[in-house]
Amino acid sequence: MASLSVFRVALLVSFSVFLTVALGFGLPALLNAAMRMLGLPETSVSECIIAVYLLFVLYVATPRIPRGLVEVKGKAVFITGCDSGFGHALAKHLHTLGFTVFAGCLLKDKGGDGAKELEEFHSDRMKVVQLDVCSEEQVNQAVEYIRDNLEDSERGLWAVVNNAGVSTFGEVEFTSMDTYKQVSEVNLWGTIRVTKAVLPLIRRAKGRVVNLASMYGRMANVMRSPYCVSKYGVEAFSDCLRYEMKAWGVKVSIIEPGNFIVATGILTRDIVATTANKLWNEAPSNVKEDYKKAHFEQQMALMRSYCNSGQKDVAPVLDDITDAITSKRPYTRYNPMEPHWWIRVQLMTHLPAAIADLLYF
Repeated sequence: MASLSVFRVALLVSFSVFLTVALGFGLPALLNAAMRMLGLPETSVSECIIAVYLLFVLYVATPRIPRGLVEVKGKAVFITGCDSGFGHALAKHLHTLGFTVFAGCLLKDKGGDGAKELEEFHSDRMKVVQLDVCSEEQVNQAVEYIRDNLEDSERGLWAVVNNAGVSTFGEVEFTSMDTYKQVSEVNLWGTIRVTKAVLPLIRRAKGRVVNLASMYGRMANVMRSPYCVSKYGVEAFSDCLRYEMKAWGVKVSIIEPGNFIVATGILTRDIVATTANKLWNEAPSNVKEDYKKAHFEQQMALMRSYCNSGQKDVAPVLDDITDAITSKRPYTRYNPMEPHWWIRVQLMTHLPAAIADLLYF
């Protein structure tokens, strides 16, 4: 877990103690009253609490229960967005496990550092391919290269990991339609474009499709509408694909990372400053007049504060992607995130919207 300030630790501990006491004394009394109203014996309240608690523990612990592993030897994986971040680390990790890795890099033809580092493996199982997921031509060329270089083309491609993505921020009225289109072109349409091109090879192998979404594909937040729109789309596409692919034996999983800004460097103070200037300079005059510069600067300060936040180690994400690829019974959704983000996702997706809004906004 990322390091927390003393104040935040004290706040979390205090809240946990309060919640424990409140539930310890209040919940039994509430359940007893409910039991009396239903004409049921009050003695069953304790058993009900224990049963609910055990179910909760089982739910939290289940992702770590072994479910059998597939044979790695002879299997190949195609990963998009391998120039840096999750994709780059995943390519090296899966190669270490024995997979043949087709690493799609946006900057391969331009001598990008990430592509060069992967090429320096000088391994028959590490194959770097030029890939811009926004280009139909490059996607088709990459898939053709994969087809020609599979150890056994009849066995197909075991897995595709749609990792390529971009992030941005800005309030709705400050965000141009071009920005919405650009973000969705990579995050959503790129995922769909690559998946459709490679799916015949995946079906042949009865393999896996693993799509990188985000916790912001499950819940929205202020300043993040272009990103949320694209990631909600990835979630919906993945669900539809999972239903359709069940008949073919193909399993589709969604990875929903929490805050890994520090680990991936996807958002820096320089990026915030550049984006902030662009948002303000291009905003309509009536929007500037209504929102005022002070409000805008306050929101930008909030975004700057995120630059040094989040988990520093990408291992939780790599572990979950690996499980989705290698487990005989992979999960539909994986949530590699800090506990407080996990709790927030559960509350915002399960509570009535009015209550969730009251808690967080």
